[in-house]
Amino acid sequence: MRLFVAVEPPDAALAELQDAVAPLRATAPELRWTGTASWHLTLAFLGEVDDTVLPGLSARLERAANRHPPQRLAIAGGGAFPSARRAQVLWAGIESDARALGSLAASVAAAARRAGAPPPDEHRKYRAHLTLARCREPADVSGLTQVLAGFAGTAWTAESIHLIRSYTSAGPPRYEDLACWPLRTRPGQSRSST
Repeated sequence: MRLFVAVEPPDAALAELQDAVAPLRATAPELRWTGTASWHLTLAFLGEVDDTVLPGLSARLERAANRHPPQRLAIAGGGAFPSARRAQVLWAGIESDARALGSLAASVAAAARRAGAPPPDEHRKYRAHLTLARCREPADVSGLTQVLAGFAGTAWTAESIHLIRSYTSAGPPRYEDLACWPLRTRPGQSRSST
């Protein structure tokens, strides 16, 4: 099964981003735009994982989640990989404590590796983002990234991580949430999504 571990932004944050992205879709119909169901903050893409690995993976991801506090995040700005002039991916950025979020992503990747599901991109520098569109051929999306640069969504607190299965047959990808683990909360601290 094809798996990844992610933080799922709240509906209100996704709606704000959708309002900002909707006018851009018409200006670049050649891009393969993703929808809100595909907007998640991937911590580690695991690729194809054998079913037999799932119990150990779940246990290790639960431990990894328990080592990290909730993360204060906001969708803000945008860019493209590898560059705006020769883009293959258009993305929205994430405003965060980059060190804390990077540490969470590294911990998730290490948990997956120890469980026997090593992320194929584990040694790449982590760059928090939500994929908005993909390009069949490298494209100049400079105008789109300039518009996205001014976007600043409302902050929220991510309180959990999710193990998600993706189905990539004909049509747009579908996602199934297989498991969810809370991030560590300090004693006396209440969980809040705002």
